[in-house]
Amino acid sequence: MSTAEPPAVAPGATVAELGEEALIALITPMLPHAPGELVGSGDDCAVLALPDGCAALSTDVLVEGRHFRAHWSTGHDVGRRAAAQNLADAAAMGALPTALVVGLVMPPTTTVDWVRDFAAGLAAGCRECGAGVVGGDLSAGESLMVAVTVVGDLQGRAPVLRSGARPGDAVVHVGTLGRSAAGWALLEAGLAPRAETIARAAACLDAFRAPRPPLHAGPALAAAGASSMMDVSDSLLRDAGRIARASSVVLDLGEPEAVLGADVELLEEVAAVLPGTRPRELARWWVLTGGEDHGLLATVPQASLGSLPDGARVIGRVREASAQGPGVLVGGRSAGADLGWDHFG
Repeated sequence: MSTAEPPAVAPGATVAELGEEALIALITPMLPHAPGELVGSGDDCAVLALPDGCAALSTDVLVEGRHFRAHWSTGHDVGRRAAAQNLADAAAMGALPTALVVGLVMPPTTTVDWVRDFAAGLAAGCRECGAGVVGGDLSAGESLMVAVTVVGDLQGRAPVLRSGARPGDAVVHVGTLGRSAAGWALLEAGLAPRAETIARAAACLDAFRAPRPPLHAGPALAAAGASSMMDVSDSLLRDAGRIARASSVVLDLGEPEAVLGADVELLEEVAAVLPGTRPRELARWWVLTGGEDHGLLATVPQASLGSLPDGARVIGRVREASAQGPGVLVGGRSAGADLGWDHFG
């Protein structure tokens, strides 16, 4: 990355006034280097050294008005969120996230201050796992859009797929459930100012605006022998259904009030802020069908339960598929595994 002195920027200057090269020179020194980075930003491609020759790769896109709203989230929030959802995908394969490549589309009237805050948010999200930002692209467009590609180091291990769950395995979750969905509901209802005075509600707003996934847990679960794993981005039910179908098994999540009661209780107070709701029912719905918390859902052999990372909890059991085929059970009944976030639904 360049070590040149970043350009001086007048308060309130726009990206059109500063120009692409000066903008890149401004934000590049803010972004961390990646482990194994041989060539960073400044050439046509970054070059990374991967000791075992294997890398996990994934791409995610955030679109203003669809994934975030500029009047809800700061540039820092958007940067953290862009980092989080991509880093979580690498961690969900059992990989150590090492590098991000970032594409940013924005109107020419976007302020340089917003871009600087965005870069700071990216950097903050990356530092939690030691990843770096090694390059990307800038473009003008009618609205803000962020496209991020993540590189993860498998550290000599085989990737943990969705298709490895076996009957008898425990179903394990690390992270939070339902908080991002609750935060979105508060923002959509225009209740953020009031909600920010309530500790649990404020935590839900933070979870939506700038999630903090348990990135350490992905490689740790892989090392513990996880048989399958994925990032819970679209909902507990929808993503459990994906593991069930890929592995041709049933994921029995037990009785939510017993297994996930602490999550429901926390969100019940938040749901009570929304008028005209049944707080307990809404809290339970958020826990089961809310997306974008970016926790990790895994299946783990019983013999490995003593090696689970901090924060991991058993929330169910893997069973053989019945005549009805693979799926998810909640409270002994078949659950709607298609309930949750759908980009086109």
